[in-house]
Amino acid sequence: MHCYPVCLNLQGRRGTVIGGGLVAEGKVGALLAAGAQVAVISPGLSNGLRQLTDQGRISHVARLYRPGDLAGSFLTISATDDRAVNEQVWQEANERGILINVVDAPSRCTFTMPAVVRRGDLTLAIATGGKAPALAVRLREQLQRLIGHEYGRFLELAGALRLPLARRHPDLEQRRALWYRLVDSDVLELLRRGDEPAARRRIAEITGLTLEDTEHVD
Repeated sequence: MHCYPVCLNLQGRRGTVIGGGLVAEGKVGALLAAGAQVAVISPGLSNGLRQLTDQGRISHVARLYRPGDLAGSFLTISATDDRAVNEQVWQEANERGILINVVDAPSRCTFTMPAVVRRGDLTLAIATGGKAPALAVRLREQLQRLIGHEYGRFLELAGALRLPLARRHPDLEQRRALWYRLVDSDVLELLRRGDEPAARRRIAEITGLTLEDTEHVD
């Protein structure tokens, strides 16, 4: 199966998770990290999910799944060990046109959840088409060691530059060349060392803009 990789905007959208065990807990954490509003339907909850419920970060329906529970959901994840329940969830999701992931059942998924590395606004996702999730996990561990938090900080600084750089350099090709010069420069290495003042000076040398200039741009 060849999937079309996308990044979904889940901010404020409802995600329904069926099941309350450790697997469901991991899925809930990923949805919360993306800004989703999460409802868990399960008679019982793992300790982690119970804590999230007590904190008011998720809602909990303390019973087994019933047809109709997916109403209003943007996506759903079925993380139970009951194949009959998973099949019911799959059928309802399809009838309603809701994105669905049934854990450990690739044929019952309209989306999969890759292993993810996050560094601020940088998101790296590794998928194996459901064939070897353990490989995706190992690759994620390697990338976590390789990709440091300097990448997230670089994106914060870059975000402040986008509009003033576009105004100063309206020519797209010229602006693209500047961005590649920035990315290929030693700015990331300077940030990795913790020398942000030097990184800022280097950015100014390349772009002709100081980050202080950007603070006054509407």
